[in-house]
Amino acid sequence: MSTTTPPPVRDSAANPAASVAPTLQDFEDAAAALAGVIADTPLDKSQHLSDLLGVPVHLKLENLQRTGSFKIRGATYRLSRLTAEERARGVVAASAGNHAQGVALAAKALGIPATIFMPLGVPVPKLLATRGYGADVVLEGATVETPLRLAADFAARTGAVFIHPFDHADVIAGQGTLGLELMDAVPDLDTVVLGIGGGGLIAGVAAAVKARAAAEGRSVRVIGVQAENSAAYPASLEAGHPLDVATKPTIADGIAVARPGDLPFQIIREFVDEVVTVTEDDMARALLVLLERAKQVVEPAGAVGVAAILAGKIRATGPTVTVLSGGNIDPLLLQRVVAHGLAASGRYMTLRIPLPDRPGQLARVSELLALAGANVIEVLHTRHGQGLQISEVILQLSVETRGEEHRAHVISVLGEAGYEPTVVED
Repeated sequence: MSTTTPPPVRDSAANPAASVAPTLQDFEDAAAALAGVIADTPLDKSQHLSDLLGVPVHLKLENLQRTGSFKIRGATYRLSRLTAEERARGVVAASAGNHAQGVALAAKALGIPATIFMPLGVPVPKLLATRGYGADVVLEGATVETPLRLAADFAARTGAVFIHPFDHADVIAGQGTLGLELMDAVPDLDTVVLGIGGGGLIAGVAAAVKARAAAEGRSVRVIGVQAENSAAYPASLEAGHPLDVATKPTIADGIAVARPGDLPFQIIREFVDEVVTVTEDDMARALLVLLERAKQVVEPAGAVGVAAILAGKIRATGPTVTVLSGGNIDPLLLQRVVAHGLAASGRYMTLRIPLPDRPGQLARVSELLALAGANVIEVLHTRHGQGLQISEVILQLSVETRGEEHRAHVISVLGEAGYEPTVVED
């Protein structure tokens, strides 16, 4: 289900001094400071997405950025602007992974002691990378809210400088350098699509591209995408101020934030044209498409823009860029997400079929599946199960199919033969 915000209130149009966003000069200063530190990541045209949207669609490959995500931009710029006295006190941050790596690497490069608080369920690659960059890592809490609180307490107790993942002007200016790269790479850019967690990335990119576009006498649309299970911005934009929302578990851990940042919210309200949401299935399908079509490994939070395009949530009238904001995904999660994406795309399903306990039934079902063109991946044949009669067994099969129509055909073939298959959901 898509959630679309009403047109944002552009207070700065009536009073330019009212804007709290960094200026075009601020973004250009940040870009100069980050030159040689970050990578100007490539753009890759996606013919598949272009055909779907009806306009050229490019992927901005921030999954290939140093530390595997855009976060190195804002973290490095924020730390580079600390005074000598602040650097001596050290820095502290809280993150589910990508911000942690950005702060850890930036701190190492600048010789600043860093302590990072991370939730207990943080993906192992993100944890190991953060420690590998030399930060002192503390694991605590089920969600990022607990590490944020503990990091603030640590800063108050020790004097360390708290590096917020999104709610600071320098962080937003650093993230916004990505927007300048988009404008340079796609001179006729029409639409930018990217994910929203706390809002630092989209706030910076939206302000940067719109400032550059205004200087060139034209406009660019910016569309934000949130995971449906953790979507604080639609309700907050409707209310006119940041709200705490109840979140549900989501595979997009990198954007699972229960409350918008105060500063990003103001900038997003001013500059972002629309916010839509995507489901867990949408994201799983997007990861599968990116693996198969673009040959890119992307974490779920980094694939929400592609998910929105695939789900029909995006309308564009000209060249469009969606940002693959990160690629730090646990291989075990990737395995599960790919399986889920195959199922969501109608290319994989698990069937549960009650059978009479007599010889030949397994062979008969296998024959029917072969005739229907389904490839059997896994078989479980058991006499044990709740509600089974003594004369019954359960056959559970995982099969490959070629899409929704073929999936329905396979089920129909089994039904016409007198069987009662049910699809086992993930």
